[in-house]
Amino acid sequence: MGDMGTTRSFRQSPKPGQPIVAFDFDGTLTIRDSFTAFLKWKVGPERWRTGLLAMAPQLAAYALDRDRQRLKEAAVRRFLPGMGAVALGLEAEQFAHEQWDRLMRPDALCVWNDWGRRGAYRAIVTASPALTVQPFADRLGADALLGTDLVTDASGWFTGAFAGPNCRGEEKVRRLRAAFGPEVRLAAAYGDTSGDTEMLAIAGIAGFRVFKGKP
Repeated sequence: MGDMGTTRSFRQSPKPGQPIVAFDFDGTLTIRDSFTAFLKWKVGPERWRTGLLAMAPQLAAYALDRDRQRLKEAAVRRFLPGMGAVALGLEAEQFAHEQWDRLMRPDALCVWNDWGRRGAYRAIVTASPALTVQPFADRLGADALLGTDLVTDASGWFTGAFAGPNCRGEEKVRRLRAAFGPEVRLAAAYGDTSGDTEMLAIAGIAGFRVFKGKP
């Protein structure tokens, strides 16, 4: 196994007593799943349609087992063959530049910026690959990005495997505890699906589907 497709996860550590606020990314800061949008943007409409047809067995299996990780790993193998972290990072930057105004929720950005003015430590915790979210996190000025990491082989190409569990549900809390300590409590957390329930449970303010704004 080669290196993992990881990112610059932390700009800095929280200061003593600094409130930590966690935001889910897809559907919370954005209006839709950003990784799906990225893949469609990258390969174009025709390759996207043919790719989904080729993934019919995996899509059928997902309808039964609801295994998001297995489905996303299959999508990486289908749509990112022969690609490594550097190339993906460059395409992710272009995607973020082109799609920012079409993806980001204005009301979520207002709350994000308000917590920044109040001196909070702001973390994005997402099931999407960290590499594709990193340009958005950079533009937002996020203090930390906790996302799903992709594994590369000895040649530097993505294998389709994830380096650990998909970052949703209890895994979000595990990642937060690994980053900030086993007793971490969040001043606030924001999310929009059942995959955010455990993260919201350790927050003083639990913002579930509070953002409705569209670009």
